[in-house]
Amino acid sequence: MIKRLSCAVLAVAGLLAAPAGASGWAELPPAAAVASFAADRGDAPLWLRGGTDGAPVRALLAALRQAPLDGFAQGPQLAARVEAALAGADGSEPTGRLQAERLLSSAWVMYVQALHWPGDGLIYADPALVRRIPEPAAILRDLAAAPSLERHVAQVSAVNPIYASLRAALARESDGQVRRTLSANLQRARALPGSGRFVLVDLASQQLWMMEDGRAADGMKVVVGKTEMKTPLIAGTLKAATLNPYWNVPPDLVRRNIAPAAVRNGPSWLEARGYEVLADWSADARPVALDGVDWRAVADGRAEVRVRQKPGPGNMMGAAKFEFAKAQGIYLHDTPDKSLFGSPVRFFSSGCIRLEDAARLGRWLAGRELAAEGDAPEQAVALPQPVPVYVTYLTARVDGGRIAMSPDVYGLDGMGERQLASR
Repeated sequence: MIKRLSCAVLAVAGLLAAPAGASGWAELPPAAAVASFAADRGDAPLWLRGGTDGAPVRALLAALRQAPLDGFAQGPQLAARVEAALAGADGSEPTGRLQAERLLSSAWVMYVQALHWPGDGLIYADPALVRRIPEPAAILRDLAAAPSLERHVAQVSAVNPIYASLRAALARESDGQVRRTLSANLQRARALPGSGRFVLVDLASQQLWMMEDGRAADGMKVVVGKTEMKTPLIAGTLKAATLNPYWNVPPDLVRRNIAPAAVRNGPSWLEARGYEVLADWSADARPVALDGVDWRAVADGRAEVRVRQKPGPGNMMGAAKFEFAKAQGIYLHDTPDKSLFGSPVRFFSSGCIRLEDAARLGRWLAGRELAAEGDAPEQAVALPQPVPVYVTYLTARVDGGRIAMSPDVYGLDGMGERQLASR
C-alpha cells in the first residue's frame, strides 16, 4: 500500500511538469483502469454531463484543494492541472473534453485512495474490518452508479461525521498547536465507519458511544487502561455476550498482584474472594488446592499458574463481558466497583474497558434484556447481528461547532503527526 501511494505522489510530480496544454491523465497510476472504464461506457461523459463548470466538477475541485488536510499534499496542484484541462475543453473539440473527463476520473481515484490510507496505528483483531485501499475499478464503478455525482463526492470525501467535523475545524483553525492536534486526530478518526451500527470507545475522554449511522444513539462512561498499561487502539467484532463470566487473571497480574497477596495473607484470602487455581491452560482443566502452590515462586517470576475468579458479586468482570479482541485479551465488561465512574479521570484499568452500565449496552446490542439463566458460569448469548467495536483515541472533538480537547494522557498525538509527515 505504501508503494502504491508513493507512486501516486511521483506521478503527480510528473504531471505538474507536463506541458501546459497536456491533460497528463495517462501518466497517473489509475490510467489503465480509467481508460478501460471510459471505453466500457463508450466514452460517454460522466463528470462533464453538466458542462465543465457543473456541480460534480466543482465538488471534486473543492475536495482536491482541501486535500492537504487529508494528508494528500498534492491535491491543490492536481486541482490546478484539472482546471487547466477544463479550460482547454470548454470549446467543442471532443478530444479535449475526453482528456479532461479522464483526468477528472484519475484525480478522483487518487483522492479516494489517499483517503483510505490506513496509517492510524489501529490493531485489527478482526481482519474483516481492515481498512483497505480500494482498487480504481471499484472506485469508478461506485462513481458511475451514484444517482448524484455531487452527493457521492461529498459523501465519500466526508469519510465519516467525526472525521468531517474535525477536518472542517482544521480548515478554520489558525493556532499551530491546535492544528497539529486536529491533524493527529484526523488520522485516527479516518478508520471509523461512516454508517451502520458499531460501538465506539474513545480512550481520551473515557467514553463509549453506541453509534447508529453516524450518530450516537446512547453513551456511557468507561474506565480504561492506566498509562503504564494502556488500552490499545483496536477494532474487533462482537458476536456474543457472556453472562456470569469467569475472570481469567492475566499472568502478569497474577505475578504482580495475586501472588504477593497470597504470600502476605495466605491462600484463605484468595478463597474468600472467589479465586481458584487450575491445573493447566486446557479447556477442561480442574482446580487444584490453593495451599499447594508456591506463591512466593509465582511472585518472584520463577513459576506460573493459571488463576481465575469465579462468578459472583466480587468478580472483576461483573455480571457480563463482551469479547471483541480475545487474542489481545481486551474486553468490554461490567465491574463491581462503580465508584470509579464518579471520577472525571478514569485511567485505572489494566487494559480492559470497564462499563458504567453493562446491562444498557447489552440491551442495545441484543435488542432485549440479557439475563442469565441460573448461576451457571460463562453463559454465552449470541447477538442477532455481529457488531463492530472501534477503540480509538480522540484528544480533539467537535461539539456544537466548538473544538473540545482532552489531555493527551497516552502521548499519542505526536505519533500521529509523525505518521502524517512520513506519507
